[in-house]
Order: sequence, then C-alpha cells, then structure tokens
Amino acid sequence: MTGSAAPLLDAVVVGAGFGGLGAAMEFASKGRRAVVCEALTYPGGCAGAFRRGGYGFDAGATLAAGFAEGQRFRTWIDDLGLRLETSRLDPVVEFRAAGIAFPVSADRAAFAEMLCRMPDAPTEAVRSFLATQRRVADALWPVLDDPELLPPIGLRGVLKHAARIPRYAAAARWAGRSLAECMRVHGVLRWTPLRTFADAVSQITVQCSAEDAEAPTALAALDYFWRGAVHVRGGIGALAAELVRSAGERGVEFRFATRVLGLRRDGPVWIVRTNRGDLRARRVVANVLPQGLCRLVGTEIPGVAPLAVQVETGWGAAMLYLVLRDGPEPPRHLQLVDDPSRPLVEGNHVFLSISGSGEGDRAPHGYRTATASTHVRLPDLRSLGAAEQGEAVAAIQSAMRRTLGRRAPEWWSRVTAEFTASPRTFERFTGRDGGFVGGVPKRRGLANYRSLGPIEALPGLFIAGDSAFPGQSALAAALCGMRAATASLSR
Repeated sequence: MTGSAAPLLDAVVVGAGFGGLGAAMEFASKGRRAVVCEALTYPGGCAGAFRRGGYGFDAGATLAAGFAEGQRFRTWIDDLGLRLETSRLDPVVEFRAAGIAFPVSADRAAFAEMLCRMPDAPTEAVRSFLATQRRVADALWPVLDDPELLPPIGLRGVLKHAARIPRYAAAARWAGRSLAECMRVHGVLRWTPLRTFADAVSQITVQCSAEDAEAPTALAALDYFWRGAVHVRGGIGALAAELVRSAGERGVEFRFATRVLGLRRDGPVWIVRTNRGDLRARRVVANVLPQGLCRLVGTEIPGVAPLAVQVETGWGAAMLYLVLRDGPEPPRHLQLVDDPSRPLVEGNHVFLSISGSGEGDRAPHGYRTATASTHVRLPDLRSLGAAEQGEAVAAIQSAMRRTLGRRAPEWWSRVTAEFTASPRTFERFTGRDGGFVGGVPKRRGLANYRSLGPIEALPGLFIAGDSAFPGQSALAAALCGMRAATASLSR
C-alpha cells in the first residue's frame, strides 16, 4: 500500500527488542491498534536468541533481572500466563580473576559475610561500603517495580515520590561522583577483590569502570544479581517470544523481516516507510539507537543527536558462541577476569553463560551451548581498515580464549565447536546500529539527571531502549518502552 492508502494506526513500534516489546505490551493493554516492525526474523534484539549450525544461542545479554515478586517480568508472567520456565540460581554468578575466586550467592547477607572472611579483608570498611550500597539500591530499584514512579508521572506518582524522599537522600549524596570515589571514602578502593568485582560489574551494567561510573547508578547496578536474576530456559529470547505471543493475542501485529527505511511527518500523521510498504500512524515509538533514529528521519534531531555522540564513545562486543559436552551441572554464569591490573575489556574480561543440562531446544542430547562476550573499543576498531579490523577482532577473540582457558578450564576443556562473532556480526544478529552495545555509558556527572523520562524526539516520535532512561538491561529497556508508549498516548 502507499502511504495515502494505508489505514491509520494508533502506533507503529520500530524494533522488537525489549524497548519495543515494552511499548507493544503497553499499547496492547490500552487496546490500541499497533504494528511492530522488526528487521530480523526473531524478537529480543540484544537479548534475543538465534540458531546457528543447528544450535541455539543467546545473541548477547544472557542473565536477566526483574523476575522477583512484584517486578515487571514476573508481573507479566503471572498476569498474562506467559509460558516460560525460569530457575533461580545459587550462586547467581561465579566471579574469577587472577588470585581471586568467589561465588556471588543468591543470599546477599551470605555474600557480604563471604567477602569479610576473605584474607586481608578490611572487614569494617567492607561492611560500611556494602551498607551504603544497599541503601542506594533499596532507594532506586523499587522505582523500576512501579511504573507510576517513572515519567510521565501523574499525581499518584508525585505523592509516592514525596513519601520516598528520605530514601532518595542516600543516593543524592553521591550524585555526580564516581563509584571509585564512593569506594575510596569507605576505604575499600585499594582492596583488590572488591575493586575488581566492582569494575567488572560496572563494565557490563553501566558500560564503564568504577573510576568513571556515576555512583548512584553503579551502586544500584551492583545489586543486579539480587534483584530477581534468573536463568530462563531457552534464553531471554524465550521471554521475548512469549511477549510477542501475548501482545499478538491482544491485537498488536508483529511484522518480522520488515525493515523500517524512513520516517516522515505528514501533518498529524507519521508515514513509516518499510521494505514491505508504507504504514501510517498517529505516533511512533522507535526502539533504535539515537543515530539510527536520526538516519530514519533523514536529519539531525537536536534532542537526540547528543545521545548519539555519547553512544559513539561506547562499546561493541566480540563473541564466542560455544558448543560443550554436557554434564550434570545446572546452568552457570561466570564472570572472568584474566589480569585485574589491566582494563576489563577486549578479552581480559569475559562473561560466560552456559545453558542448562538437557535443554533440547539449544543442543542435541549430550551437548549444551554457551555464549562468551567481551567489550570492544568500537571507535578504535572503526578507525582501522577492513583487513586491520579483522586482525584486531581475531586478536581479541584469542585473548578471550586465553581467559576462558585460564579462569574456567573445566568448561573450556569441554568445548567441541565454536562460532565467532565480531561487532559487525553482532550488528547483523541484533540489528544494533554499528554493533554498539549498552546504549549510553553512565559516566559520572550531573548530566545524567537532565533527562529522566521519555524522549520525544519530534512531535509524536519517541525513542525507547537502553539509550534513554532508565537505561541498560532488558528490564530497564522494557520499562523505557512502556513509559514511552504511555507518554505518546497522553499527547
């Protein structure tokens, strides 16, 4: 159909990553006629699942939070009857570095006591830091559990926030300061086990080291493993598929293998140009990176272009998708650091997620699959020629293999097949512009608080995903999409 002949939709959602899925779920709950366009043949984006060589892998994100009672993913599962099998892990993650190895227990108190029992631990300083970290996390995480606390905020939300002001004081004290400064004040910055752990968790959650990370965000992110983190059978992509099914049953149409080529405004209507014809909608929620949105509109958007610049300072990912001989162990997640004295990127820091035994949807009997990932300095990589880029990625993947062999030898010895992926491959598997991961790094500074709500790039056009508040993770991206849809409906 041409743009003038196409029926008028309430909304078009660009992208079926978790930001787009959150928007789709909100439009479905309001009974609105919406179409979701996804360039890939499967949902989930960075947290999707794909098949290669007959095996099933997580494309990127491999451990999801938000499944505890009262949290968004658990609420969807319970209220909508999503067919999903999850298991609570203990330990949630195993952390291993040179001379350091400890489990991250599902019991926060047990984890704290384990740290305090480690040799040379500054016990009182550790307890003091963890107490501050918990106060900040307890102030900020509940905001993600109650959509009324997220912008756009109505009267009920204002009243709820007013009642929570004393809690927010714990976080406000550290606004504009780095996580490393908070650790320094508490006397734990020079204690290698905790500093390395904080650096590693910050790198995968807020996309920068403790020295650079905005303290309140990073302190809350350190709580990730205790905020409803679970293993999802079939990967987080299985949750994405269930959300597609649920939203579809309530009237949202999903069009896969449908790439959005452009967006333009025609009076009060948005014309969405795709490879399968034009769509017309009153509003658009775009689950894309800021630079991707500017490209679709065909011009630089003043409120979005600065975000694109920040994303460009961020990271890509190099991946190893592994097939392993099976064993009796449950699913495992390992955070591995080869040398704590070097930056935790480009193979020196690897996050390894291993599927459960007998997950037949992942691998044939007798095998299981795993996803290993590391951050790549994408601006540096893109400055190289094509041949040099290939050599650089190969060197990073060799470093990943060394780290896996040294820090997880019992798993590395069971690898029977390997598929590699560069940032360019990651872009193809996830639809992420340029292969960038993680959205906008949350570096220290008060600028992080200038935009704490849905971003209306142009009238009726909203951006969703990990580049807008509340930020990184599948849970945060989904909530961003929900609130962007809510804001679009209020216009």
